[in-house]
Amino acid sequence: MILEVQNISKNYGSQQVVKNVSFSIAKGEIVGFLGPNGAGKSTTMKIIAGCLSEHKGNVKINSFDIQTQAIEAKSQIGFLPEENPLYGEMYVSEYLEYVAKLYSSFQPKEKVTEIIQYTGLQTEAHKKIDQLSKGYKQRVGLAQAIIHNPNLLILDEPTSGLDPNQIEEINKLLLSLSKEKAILFSSHSLSEVASICTRILFIHKGEIVADRPYTEIENLESLFKELTKN
Repeated sequence: MILEVQNISKNYGSQQVVKNVSFSIAKGEIVGFLGPNGAGKSTTMKIIAGCLSEHKGNVKINSFDIQTQAIEAKSQIGFLPEENPLYGEMYVSEYLEYVAKLYSSFQPKEKVTEIIQYTGLQTEAHKKIDQLSKGYKQRVGLAQAIIHNPNLLILDEPTSGLDPNQIEEINKLLLSLSKEKAILFSSHSLSEVASICTRILFIHKGEIVADRPYTEIENLESLFKELTKN
């Protein structure tokens, strides 16, 4: 397994936002992570990515513990958070070269050229990030998440705010990436994740309430509607 999550829990003060969450993801899987606002999706993903350290339970990436072997584990992860914190004043190619150097890439310029082509950023590479559309900013965020060739991709609402064509293009990228990686991504749209996912995880009030294959989509629709009501 590339990702193993074992009984993780997280409190903010007296409020428990994640409750004994456990699941695993293997290479080649695209797992959709769904739930209503405030269900615990983003907190769970931040714990897996190593952004939140004070929590109960264990997370392992390729057998490396995210807390006790943080450098080894995080080197295996590509993370695109919901807010996509890019440096707006930097040029696209400049920013990606900076990220590549952070990962100790020995040939950052060559790697950046490769990633720009792969993510379809050729026409935008010499623009400042602040000048880009929402769709291209998401592509830049995805490019920085994969530039070091991670085994696990964690994508929090990667298609939020995109139009249908942009969503389709991002999904095609995810499908091509999934051949060699494990992917966990959150969404508010069941139909969107069902179109590319091998599995769907539902989280509600901090707990995993369903872990089903995409083939059970018809049964999942009624569950999803019920959860988003409450």
